[in-house]
Amino acid sequence: MVDSIKVYPAKPSKVYFYGTCLVDMFYPDAGMAGIQLLEREGIEVIFPQNQTCCGQPAYTSGYHDEARAVAKAQLGLFPEDWPIVVPSGSCGGMMRKHYPALFKDTSDEMKAAEIAGRVWELTDFLLHVCHIKLDDLGEPTTVAMHTSCSARREMGVAEVGPKLLGQLKNVNLVEQVRAEECCGFGGTFAIRHPEISGAMVSEKVDAIVDTGAKDFVTTDCGCLMNIDGYAEKNRKSLSGQHILSFLWERTNGTKGEPS
Repeated sequence: MVDSIKVYPAKPSKVYFYGTCLVDMFYPDAGMAGIQLLEREGIEVIFPQNQTCCGQPAYTSGYHDEARAVAKAQLGLFPEDWPIVVPSGSCGGMMRKHYPALFKDTSDEMKAAEIAGRVWELTDFLLHVCHIKLDDLGEPTTVAMHTSCSARREMGVAEVGPKLLGQLKNVNLVEQVRAEECCGFGGTFAIRHPEISGAMVSEKVDAIVDTGAKDFVTTDCGCLMNIDGYAEKNRKSLSGQHILSFLWERTNGTKGEPS
């Protein structure tokens, strides 16, 4: 489902920012970092205040009517033709890849398709639309990276995170074995199949720890919550961060929440 050919827009003066539920509830620093990175590139960020869930949990659980009702509430949030940037390959994948099918043969079919065509995963947008150049102000460090399944397979951004991290002169990026494998989160998958999910995240954490890295970054908050939570519960020497927070800290000379 990855776009065979991506046609990136010209760098815009404004974008809509779709924050996602997990950013809103658990990782607001990632959302703020994404906004500040965009603003530093000279882009005005519009945050629609009435945004809620993209509908993915219901959709992937087979409740398409319920998902459509949730997703429909998002369709009126982006009236101008500005790009819609999302700090999550998972939610971005839902909106860009699945909204057209979800609304097919409904009165909202054309609107859903138009909106889907404007959705971009944020790191991809920073690299290929903003052509961001990062000046590393941090101390030397080693990190591993995990790219979510949706970011990798639906949004096609597996190479983007490593390219952004590669601009940071003091960051040594190491890769775990089977880097492309799922961490076991998968939204409602982790709830419906906890034993399978637990086995998958155990292997993922062990693979990252085996690289020798004490820190990892990821493009999706669901993966971050899953991997970081398992590592903490099982007393693994590993700590995670959303890549947007990491990039902002390294290039703004700060540690902790964006200022």
